[in-house]
Amino acid sequence: MTAPHGRGLLHLAAALDQQAAFDAASYVGPAQLAERGGLDFVTLGDTFARPGPDALAVLSRVAPATRRIGLVPTVTTTHTEPFHVQAAVATLDWVSRGRAGWQLDVSTTEGEARLFGRRHAAPADALWREAGEIAEVAARLWDSWEDDAEIRDEATGRFVDRDKLHHVDFRGATFFVKGPSIVPRPPQGHPVRVVDATEGPARRVAARYADVALVRVVGPAQARAVRAELRDAAAKFGRDPDTLRVLGSLVVDLGDGERAAEPGHGGGGPRQTAQGPLYRGGPVDLAELIAAWHASEAVDGFYLAPVEPHRDLERLVNGTVALLQHRGLFRTFYPGSTLREHLGLARPANQYAVTGGAS
Repeated sequence: MTAPHGRGLLHLAAALDQQAAFDAASYVGPAQLAERGGLDFVTLGDTFARPGPDALAVLSRVAPATRRIGLVPTVTTTHTEPFHVQAAVATLDWVSRGRAGWQLDVSTTEGEARLFGRRHAAPADALWREAGEIAEVAARLWDSWEDDAEIRDEATGRFVDRDKLHHVDFRGATFFVKGPSIVPRPPQGHPVRVVDATEGPARRVAARYADVALVRVVGPAQARAVRAELRDAAAKFGRDPDTLRVLGSLVVDLGDGERAAEPGHGGGGPRQTAQGPLYRGGPVDLAELIAAWHASEAVDGFYLAPVEPHRDLERLVNGTVALLQHRGLFRTFYPGSTLREHLGLARPANQYAVTGGAS
């Protein structure tokens, strides 16, 4: 069990995306750098719309080269089998010893649909409803093995206690899953679910299922309003709002040294661009922005996407994060070993073990 979440806890995460980088080893060094800075997690984007390495497979390669930092690949739920998705994410949690998450995304274009040939593209609303159902069935499948289901009894040759495996029998609008999973319950119980909650269709899914919601906002007032909306919606779904972390999402261009933030990019807030809110300035002013937004309870932390991956991540860790640590606003060491512990989130109880669901 982790300590209760408090407003004094600042959460930071960063993107590892690199253009035209297909060698998984090229992501190891940046992940290790982010880990030295104590960041909660790193992400790696993925999409059917352009060529690129499989994010989940790449972070499975990064896992043994890191020890504490959370690893969050984008996993597109459209055109993919829910059973396989949950098994792959659970495997990453095992490989990383409890540091896995997954960022849910959907595929809306006809071109992407033709890659699979199973069905035509659908509206975003329908695809996000499906993504929510996949988040739900993933949790059930992760719980389909009780924590002590593996017995490994050499004398009798029994590997598993079948009474502690459960059928989930989940029927969604586009799929049916009987279960149980083929992977034992992950170390975290449920790997962390991340959703970009900027757009309306995704926001409902984030409020109901996400552990971390990312929001692209240009000022603390807007961020505070979105955070309040997400927390209110989470409560209406029967969740404790304090189990949802809301991170402001910024593209960051830390330029070529310690210089004042350009107009519109400093403490007054970033500037909206086609790629999302953009901060362009020095590491010191970025630290001031982060500290100010967090102190005003606008966000629980920040998710930062470097414009130039190697340059900006290095300046982020050695400049911005170091300053926040010096001011006592961000941790200097990991208090636990799992991503849930970094985020101050408890390990979920197994719904079948608690309720005694039928096997």
